[in-house]
Amino acid sequence: MSLLQSPEEPTKFPSREDVQEQPRNSSSHDVSPSDLESGDHDIAQIERIYRKIDFRIIPAFWVLYFLCSAIRSNVGLAQTMNAESGHDLGSVLHATPHQISTGLALFYVCYVVFDLPSNLIMTKLSPHVWMSRIVIGVGIIGSCMAAMKAAWSLYLLRLLLGVVIAGMWPGMAYYLTLFYPPSRTGKRIGQYYTAAQLSAAVVGLVSAGFQEMDGARGLVGFQWMFLVYGVITVAVGIGLLWWLPDRPVPPGEEPPKRSKWFQWLPKSAPVLTGKDAELHYRDLTRVYKRPRWTLRHLLQVLLDWRLWPLLLMYFGVVGVGIGVQNYATVIIKGINPDLSGIDLSLLTAPIWICDLIAILLVTPISDRFHHHRALFFSFAALIQILGLLLTTYAGTESNPWPRYGGLLIVGFGLGPTVPITMTWTTEIFQPRHGEVGVAAASAVVSGWGNLGSIMTTYALYNGWSADANAPGREKYRKSNLVMVGILGLSILSALVMYVLVRVVDGGKKGDAEGELDGAARREGRQRGFDGFGNGFKGLFRKRELQGERA
Repeated sequence: MSLLQSPEEPTKFPSREDVQEQPRNSSSHDVSPSDLESGDHDIAQIERIYRKIDFRIIPAFWVLYFLCSAIRSNVGLAQTMNAESGHDLGSVLHATPHQISTGLALFYVCYVVFDLPSNLIMTKLSPHVWMSRIVIGVGIIGSCMAAMKAAWSLYLLRLLLGVVIAGMWPGMAYYLTLFYPPSRTGKRIGQYYTAAQLSAAVVGLVSAGFQEMDGARGLVGFQWMFLVYGVITVAVGIGLLWWLPDRPVPPGEEPPKRSKWFQWLPKSAPVLTGKDAELHYRDLTRVYKRPRWTLRHLLQVLLDWRLWPLLLMYFGVVGVGIGVQNYATVIIKGINPDLSGIDLSLLTAPIWICDLIAILLVTPISDRFHHHRALFFSFAALIQILGLLLTTYAGTESNPWPRYGGLLIVGFGLGPTVPITMTWTTEIFQPRHGEVGVAAASAVVSGWGNLGSIMTTYALYNGWSADANAPGREKYRKSNLVMVGILGLSILSALVMYVLVRVVDGGKKGDAEGELDGAARREGRQRGFDGFGNGFKGLFRKRELQGERA
């Protein structure tokens, strides 16, 4: 039942007769004359409505993810901010490096525990309200982090931050599947995922300004940073209640009536109306069908073997990504101990700019060749391994900068891996298990996969005292090599998944809805490497028809 739906009103579903279904025995790769004569117009209209949806969703997701990522990761920068004056995080909280590592890891403990429940609740309630709730909660906790005075307060607030932010990342992926076919989500996940990279780059640059505010009105630099980001995030979360659209309803049907408990919530205008809504309904009928899921359906998702290779893929790449994000300044300090706190903050920015470039380059291509996502993923993970090895062994005592160059290569390799994993998850589980499949699988992969983040934040770098205290070039060497190992696990899992999907499934996606909608039929003949051949066949056939008319 929707958060905004009264208990008396039953959920309505479109009937099977409302959708023109392609015959089951027809080939998905056949290009008919009718496709060629009217298909170009239809495709142009479809692209237009998805661009209209983009305008409502993607910028909003970008802003909220930017701010939430900043609040989540600012603790890493706070470890070195104003260290010269004794106003860094450890000095203010009287906390040891190991205690700070514990605080970093506690966030991911709650994230792992609450990710799946949060995403399942989102399927039952209003998705845009639930997403706004997450953002407002993150802003409130972020603001409170400005008041930390001891290690226990860091522990408490990081735990609470993990609780309130749980479900945000998989929830965003699930939210997209309410408006887009799975094969269109990779590029869009990549687009708003760039917010995390720009956030990591910008907060590093902006933190230099916050360090200049050190001592103003009795607050140290990192306290100003948490307070400003927290207040802005709360304001954005409230604004999302008006801006983000709720789940689409079939044309001609009224949105669910609100129960009396939620009359005060602002209304969000539908993203599509009129003929645009009808076209979207024909193209993506599957999302308008919302059969109530039960624990049996959830169990079927959790027992699906395809879930576990995806989880291991995510475990390695997110562990490396979060490890680098939280310890970038610490790693650079180990490479060159003479750098100041401002230098360290500024040098983190290029890492995430490289990450951003890779996302923009690779994710659109991985959408076009979506049957081969594992290969794109594996190549990007190999680039990360190369970068980590350079960070560990390159350069000399007198010239440590090649090791910093290795971190830039790690950033470039990190970019596409997380969006590809999440996109592949939704692409595999939506046709097989429907809405609950997307919600549960994306939450399990994202949530439980963050066990890799717990390991890299708690057990590596400052959390591994012998490694942190190693002399000279051996500093953090073992932590780097552990991250190389978990990346190898991710690559192996991706390749195993790639092979098994083709051997066990025979290339079939499955069909949880019992029928193909317009998007599914179109993707079957236009996507992947086969699309090149079909595209040329269609072009030649269209010219033949034009010649016949002439």
